[in-house]
Amino acid sequence: MPNPLDDPLYYLHNFRQVLLWLGQRYADLLDPDEQHFIQQFDRLPQASQALLVRMVMRKGVHFRAGKLNYLEIGCTHSAAEPLLELGWVLDQCPLAFEELFGLLQKGEVLSAFKPWIEQPKGKKTDWLDGLAAQFTESRSFAGWCPDLADTLYSLGVMELCDRLRLMFFGNLYQDWSEFVLADLGIFTYEKVEFCAESRGLRSRADVHGFLFLHQCQQAFEGGEALETVLADIATLETDNPWLEKRRAKLLFQVGQYCERVAELALAEKIYRACAYPGARSRLIRVLERQEDYVQAMALASVAQHAPESAAEQQHLLRVVPRLRRKLGEPALPKTKPRPVTRLDLDLALPDPLMSVEFCVQAHLSEPEGPVHYVENGLINSLFGLLCWEVIFAPLPGSFFHPFQRGPADLHSEDFHQRRAPQFAACFEQLRDDRYKATIRQRYRDKWGIQSPFVFWNLLSEDLLEQALECLPAEHLRHWFERLLLDIRANRAGMPDLIQFWPAQKTYRMIEVKGPGDRLQDNQLRWLEFCGDNQMPVTVCYVRWAEQPA
Repeated sequence: MPNPLDDPLYYLHNFRQVLLWLGQRYADLLDPDEQHFIQQFDRLPQASQALLVRMVMRKGVHFRAGKLNYLEIGCTHSAAEPLLELGWVLDQCPLAFEELFGLLQKGEVLSAFKPWIEQPKGKKTDWLDGLAAQFTESRSFAGWCPDLADTLYSLGVMELCDRLRLMFFGNLYQDWSEFVLADLGIFTYEKVEFCAESRGLRSRADVHGFLFLHQCQQAFEGGEALETVLADIATLETDNPWLEKRRAKLLFQVGQYCERVAELALAEKIYRACAYPGARSRLIRVLERQEDYVQAMALASVAQHAPESAAEQQHLLRVVPRLRRKLGEPALPKTKPRPVTRLDLDLALPDPLMSVEFCVQAHLSEPEGPVHYVENGLINSLFGLLCWEVIFAPLPGSFFHPFQRGPADLHSEDFHQRRAPQFAACFEQLRDDRYKATIRQRYRDKWGIQSPFVFWNLLSEDLLEQALECLPAEHLRHWFERLLLDIRANRAGMPDLIQFWPAQKTYRMIEVKGPGDRLQDNQLRWLEFCGDNQMPVTVCYVRWAEQPA
């Protein structure tokens, strides 16, 4: 099979594919400028198309012609002429000094600005602040450097192309490199049949809303006044649940920042209006820090009756006794946690490059009882293989484009509910040995395809077979059902190691803690869960043995 990258215009074919996709699936969302761009792009000479796409796919918006040399394009200036006529590329774009500085080499800066440089023998970066303070105006590239034999081309359609990229991917963190990674075979994606309703952005208002929230995020991260950022976020009006979740997540991040800088009154205000998971727990913390114990206790009592997650329930077990003490209320009877088997090891100090987990793995492993480092990889992978068809079911609002490693609604509250009958059918296979055949077949058929659950680099065939032989189906069911209760929280925190005894078809999981290390909250929740369901799990505490003199 020929390599797509052998074609020097591979990137242009990929860009055309995006425009064709958008024309077919998003025609009703495109504004006049975007429609005009798609129509005019198709009429451009191939060299002009290729030059524009090369610029769009590179970092930044300003490019020196001398660095736009591509054999498949030929003369850069000839290819640029139609783009200049359309206004898609500019050759007289005003530049601030900081922008110019990034485009010039050290020798070029020295040649053009030597009289204003105090230490000519210094580093280029040392000159920026001093020169920028002296040159505060904007000029064209030629206006800054009239003696430099080069032309600067600036993209005038980058924002438009970002909007097209947003509509195609449904986000702004994926970029054009996805095509290259797929063409190279580095990433392979499941082929999903897209429904007509499967679009990340359903209306033009959704496009504007997403970009608006993105600008708010950038303003927050850029240090703009919090009151201004919050006022802007509040102006967004949308009926798109997906955008509302993005807004809630941004508000939650702002609230966390307010906590860190002790703006507790503002943090309280944010959390009270925030629907993002975890906001209620943060609000209880903030009220406690403000010594408003009555309100904190009232909110904690409400949460106790209906915890939103295991994480919140765990937080309440800690905060409620503390609040009762501060309010002068009698202590509640303590419930002892189920004891977990403990293993203490004195091991020789390992190679500095060897982690404590691998050190314990090497120490405990034996021919009849191999130990594998799996952490979160094994249970997630078995779940992902058994439920592959459900995870990649083409439900509306789940898949928008060919480069998704999982459904867009994976972390939504109704992810399981929307697929409950299909998941139940998968779990039904755990009542007999059908699940083993299904998992083995999926392992062969789907090898290497991106998945939000399957860790291909960890899941060797030996590990898979030992797991299928030694892990009881009932334990798999418990793990899988817990995953679906809260995918974001519960697919992490699992024990580091697993040891199998294939002859006896038994196993144990091992959480490793090195000197000074302690169990994290999500690890404690998993250990408690395993204990409640009689799953063999051990916490191994390691001390480094003193070396003989």
